[in-house]
This record gives sequence, structure tokens and C-alpha cells, in this order.
Amino acid sequence: MLMLAVFATLNAAFFPAGDVLMLFAVVSIVLLITRNWSGRAIFITAVIFLLQPVEWFHCIAALINPGHTLPDLHVAEMYAEAAEYTKAGDPGAFFLGNVTLGQKASLLWAVNAGRLVQTAGLFLLGHWLGRRKMFSDKGNNTRTWTMVLAVAATAFAPLYTLKELAMQTQGTAAQSAGTALDMWQKLAFTLVLVSAFVLSYRFSDRFRKTVSGLRWYGRMSLTNYICQSVIGVLIYFPIGLNLAPYCGYTVSLLIGIAVFLLQVLLSRWWLSRHRQGPLETLWHKWTWLKLK
Repeated sequence: MLMLAVFATLNAAFFPAGDVLMLFAVVSIVLLITRNWSGRAIFITAVIFLLQPVEWFHCIAALINPGHTLPDLHVAEMYAEAAEYTKAGDPGAFFLGNVTLGQKASLLWAVNAGRLVQTAGLFLLGHWLGRRKMFSDKGNNTRTWTMVLAVAATAFAPLYTLKELAMQTQGTAAQSAGTALDMWQKLAFTLVLVSAFVLSYRFSDRFRKTVSGLRWYGRMSLTNYICQSVIGVLIYFPIGLNLAPYCGYTVSLLIGIAVFLLQVLLSRWWLSRHRQGPLETLWHKWTWLKLK
């Protein structure tokens, strides 16, 4: 967790208003706590987190007491301040603000948006899937992923519609329910993507060959992720080329694709000469430092 927090701080320096890696570092404590639990206990705990109990607590509390309000974490004010120092183009203020105010804003936003609890649930769900070897070709995994795809695809549309209706309704109860439903519809969409990818990879040789290069990228995911932040700052922000006002969605998409393909090629080249990416190597060495 400590090493991930270090990398999160490094990445946040280039990422206005904080970064998701710090959230991952904080939430990863659930994996430490549950590492020796049974698969059944881990799955049940994951489901509890993914049900968004905090949001439903606020929803029920507001239905019982119309005066109940959500805590004001002042996230909007923090983001406004982050936007100001980003526009100013002062590198010192930019980097310092990102690793202090930005990190705080990002974490508190995750609390408001239901991401903190959802991330804990997703971590445990991923851990459970790994234990069950759900990404292997053994057993009834194909049937399971087909069922997941069908259920998630069927659930996505009504969950999205209910979320939109709740978000358009005033009041703490509706907003809290909307936040929970928003997390559910995103979970459904994620399960559609994951199950579709697994099934396509298993049954389509063409698809498998097309995405085979992703394994190089994945083995250097931490290095590539942080490098993307550095590249993005240099391209888009005032302390770099400041091209954000001139790049629309299409140009930004093309830049993103170009950077991604370049990173895939660089990852393959690096891993042909080294066992791990540069930051992955540091993480490995620091993690096991005390055991040497």
C-alpha cells in the first residue's frame, strides 16, 4: 500500500485535482484484511460493498427525516482552486497543488460519488474471480461468462434509465438513490465489457491475434499509466504546449490512440530486454526490501 501511495503521489503531480491511484492505495487495505478469508466470505463482502450501503443509508434516512442532508465535503471549491492554479501555468504551484489539494479533492470526490465503496467491492470481486480461476479455460467458465454477459446486458438499460430519473429528481433521497444506481449501471456495463472480451478471446482467433499485443502493455501498466500523465501534461496544459484549447474530441482521440500504440511498441521492446517495466521493477524491489 505504501509503495502504491508513493507512485500515486508521483502520478498526481502531473494530474490536476488528484488521481485514482491514491484511492486504490487507500482501498487496497481491504485486500490485506481479507487475504486469508474463505472465497464465500470474500464474495459476500464484495456484494455488500457493491450494493452501495452508504448511499442507501442516506436515502432511507432522508425518507424518514426530510431534513437529512448529505455532508458537504467542499469538493467543488477544491476543484475550482485546482482549475485556477492549472490555468496560471506556474509549474511550482501546479505540482504542489496537485499532490496536496488535488489528492484531497480526488479522494473526497470518490466518497461523494460512491466510488470509494464501489472500488472496495471491485477489488474483492477481482480477488474472488482470480481465486476461482474464472479467466482460465477450465470448468464451466464459458457458461458462467455467457450468463454474466446476458444478465449484465439486460440489466444495464433499466438501471441507466432509473439512474437518470433519480438524478433529475430533487432531494437527498433521490440523489443518494441516483448515486447507487449510477454505480450499478456502471458495474453492469463493466461486466458486459469484461465478459464480452473473455468470450471473444476464447472463441475468436482473429480477436485473440488482434489484442495479443495488449499483454506487453499490461505487464508495464503502472509505467505506462504514469507516463500517460506526463505526456498529457506536456501536450495539453499551460506548463507544457497548452494545446487543450485547440484539440477537440476527434484530435484528442487520435492523439490518445497514437500515444497508446507507441507505448505498446515501447513496452514490447523494453520487455524483450527486461523482466519488468522500470516502475514495476522498483515496486517489486521496494516491496520485498525488508526480506533481503
